[in-house]
Amino acid sequence: MTSQPTAVSRDIATSEAGWAPRLAQEARVTELEALLARQPRGGDSVELEVERAALLGVLDRRGEAQQAFVDILRRAPTHFSALNQFGTLIAEIGAIDAACRVYSEAILHHPANPMARVNLANLLLRASRHNEAREQYETALRIDPDFAPAHQGLGAVLADIGDRAGAQAHFHRGFRDHAVSTLPYRGSGPPARLLQLVSSGGGNIPTAAFLDDCTYLTTVVVADHLDPGAELPPHQLIFNAIGDAELCQPALAAAIRLIARTSAPVINDPNAVMRTGRIDNARRLGAIRGVVTARTAALARDLLAGADGAGSLAAEGFAFPLLLRSPGYHTGRNFVLVEAAADLPAAAAGLPGDELLAIEYLDARGRDGSARKYRVMMIDGAIYPLHLAISQNWKVHYFTSDMAEQPGHRSEEARFLKDMPSVLGDKAMAALERIRDALGLDYAGVDFAIRADGDLLLFEANATMVIAPLSGDERWAYRRGAISRILDAVAAMVMARSAAAKQHEHAKPRG
Repeated sequence: MTSQPTAVSRDIATSEAGWAPRLAQEARVTELEALLARQPRGGDSVELEVERAALLGVLDRRGEAQQAFVDILRRAPTHFSALNQFGTLIAEIGAIDAACRVYSEAILHHPANPMARVNLANLLLRASRHNEAREQYETALRIDPDFAPAHQGLGAVLADIGDRAGAQAHFHRGFRDHAVSTLPYRGSGPPARLLQLVSSGGGNIPTAAFLDDCTYLTTVVVADHLDPGAELPPHQLIFNAIGDAELCQPALAAAIRLIARTSAPVINDPNAVMRTGRIDNARRLGAIRGVVTARTAALARDLLAGADGAGSLAAEGFAFPLLLRSPGYHTGRNFVLVEAAADLPAAAAGLPGDELLAIEYLDARGRDGSARKYRVMMIDGAIYPLHLAISQNWKVHYFTSDMAEQPGHRSEEARFLKDMPSVLGDKAMAALERIRDALGLDYAGVDFAIRADGDLLLFEANATMVIAPLSGDERWAYRRGAISRILDAVAAMVMARSAAAKQHEHAKPRG
């Protein structure tokens, strides 16, 4: 979710000229500056100053825009539009804590305006501060029960905490008639028009790091809430950002229907994404030479929490210890190790969802007793190392692993990033190539370990893998090159597909 677009961004979204709106915006800035030069500061001039500051941000003159908002707020510290748009500007450049403070100031002085509450809640949700975000969304809906952005945000909170039914009710109200939005375009020339498909309930690939808003005019379509009869927005290329096959089935099905209506090229065909659920992966990728996958099955949570849960698992071929996971969650959330049958009822009852995945426990520990999880990204057919996480815990997640405290672990990861083939070996590299071919995705990631015999122990393979930005901590400096190479590869892939699409103008509906 984002803040509501200004009139400026709506003009960009609807213009067919592409670059002409920028000329109009630049002319308007000049006009505003002339008007402001002829009248004293204060009073009616504040509205003109806010308009100018917002335009500077849209024109990618963010430093000037930031200073303009600061100047306005020194003289009019409670002005709502100045506070709200300043918060949005600094959030876009990554100053999240400062943006939260600005939105809080707007709420303090304008408690009956729901927009600042939603903007603050969106940032709280990004930080997984669910209770605080939920309070702001619910307050916004008490102010305006039909406020679509608040329904969208509250739906996201509920989906994240496991109330999928409640989430859908809010998504229906939030995205009805609001399934299409256009992001600001800050380029100076004609844009490449890109359609980005997303799911309302999450499970989407983050694209901000490689979809440059000075190159692409991006229209975001919430596929599972788009009116099937609605005309598709103008586009030359489609980036399907819907990545989770377990969480996003309705959105993927809608995306498949949507791409059938256009001949534009598609990055990450939703048909291919649909086949990357854990059960499907265990079956089809486990048949690949050199790949070992975990037996995986979906069972009712009530069954597993009941008296015959262990018997039901045994009938499916499972033994203890095993793993239980709620579908649609990542970063280790709602994912537990069940050591023995006696532990099963409590473990199942403590997880969200009507259905749980039972997963065979595959021991990924090396001779030193630590578990290792490698991650590679597969971009446009090439394989890139992203990271290696080493942990004493069976649940290996990079930023909860032992990497920060162990220089030896970081040295091992650096060797992997520098020379992946020699670290993994020929057998595993060949297995990765076969996995890449089986997935058929333009953007995907694979998490795995390497067994003593060289076989690849597969944990996960799908499009939901996040390329997380690094902090300024110099301990991670050795990782920057690997991350940059991957982001550059994604950007180059999108650029190449876009250039080819422009030449052939594939965006005409088939009728």
